[in-house]
Amino acid sequence: LKAPIANSGYPCKPLESVTSDDFVFHGLVAGNTNNTFKLGVTYASVTNFPALNGLGVTAMRVDIEEGGLAPMHTHPGATELIIMVQGELTAGFVTPTSTYSKALKSGDLFVVPPGMMHYVLNTGKGKVIAYVAFSSEKPSIQTLDLLLFGNNLPSDLVAKTT
Repeated sequence: LKAPIANSGYPCKPLESVTSDDFVFHGLVAGNTNNTFKLGVTYASVTNFPALNGLGVTAMRVDIEEGGLAPMHTHPGATELIIMVQGELTAGFVTPTSTYSKALKSGDLFVVPPGMMHYVLNTGKGKVIAYVAFSSEKPSIQTLDLLLFGNNLPSDLVAKTT
């Protein structure tokens, strides 16, 4: 991962040094939810799990405490699949003409198309555990409230432009 990245990804390890351990990731554990959003995430992407190099996928575990949320955000270059394991959350995304929102429970799957502004809220009792898959080995994120209010943009300008 210290070599320059090319169009096809990072250079690969020499085949003679590849082992079964290179294809296993042990880090999708509970994330720290002690924050403003009561949201904890752990992830496996090409930066911490090199086996994903060139495969175009990332995995993430999401833990959301009761009353917690993932605020309005987007992943410009990735589709997102939310796979519910425990609890209840409401997930949704918006388009210029519609809102698509659904309460999800264990066993449900929700898809967010690439670039759609979306959110998730823990709307049940207790903790939510979900897994997320992205169609990118290094998905980016843009969080609306942090972009609008986490800088020195004047409040009156935010009000006028939104």
